[in-house]
Amino acid sequence: MNNIIDLLRDDNNYYGDIGRKYMSNSDIGTLLSNPKAFGVPRQDNATFGKGRLFHQSILEPEKAKDFLHLDCSSRNSKKYKDYIAENNLPFVLLTKEYNDILGSVEVMLGNWDFFTKIREEGVIYEEPAVKEIHGKMWKGKADIITDTHIYDLKTTNDMYKFKWSASKYNYDSQAFIYQQLFGRKMDFLVIDKNTNLLGHFTTTDEFIERGEEKVRRAVEVYEKYFGENATDDIESFYIKNVL
Repeated sequence: MNNIIDLLRDDNNYYGDIGRKYMSNSDIGTLLSNPKAFGVPRQDNATFGKGRLFHQSILEPEKAKDFLHLDCSSRNSKKYKDYIAENNLPFVLLTKEYNDILGSVEVMLGNWDFFTKIREEGVIYEEPAVKEIHGKMWKGKADIITDTHIYDLKTTNDMYKFKWSASKYNYDSQAFIYQQLFGRKMDFLVIDKNTNLLGHFTTTDEFIERGEEKVRRAVEVYEKYFGENATDDIESFYIKNVL
């Protein structure tokens, strides 16, 4: 098991062939909304890039120092389109976006309460774990691990809607999975991308229970269409609802 953890510390393995042997929270939304897309690789994009820069700037600054960005007005500009075509890139961040993210990083680390949680002595960053949960092997990589907590860094477009975003984006199932993986309570450290307002969101038992229910349902869908004893062909899947 220790050998697997060592391998998964490398992002190339975590997101590559080794990591794909395990289920992760990112599979929850796919299995519950469109299982036909399960296992289909997602192309890297600007949204992923912004999140990666934010996390790396706080947790792995040595990776962020050479983060690529382009000084131009928009992704519709000729300069931008020529640049990504010439360099065979799926996207590149705009310099304005790059600077905005670094500004958010500065705000978060500039708050003493947040700083002490993130930079607490003995904390571990970007640590992977694997475990069997509800009959399937799951993986996760914790942003920040302390003696008592897992802290996950998030950005949001509206701090006052984060409680609803947490359900929409399956942060409840993430919290359940990570608490199983790491044996610690999970909290979210959040910054509003538009206002730089900070939020610290703790998790209740009810929140974790909702997350566990999503995991159960996702496993059921997986077993139905992709398990060793699958009962249905994935091509037969369709949405049935009431209007």
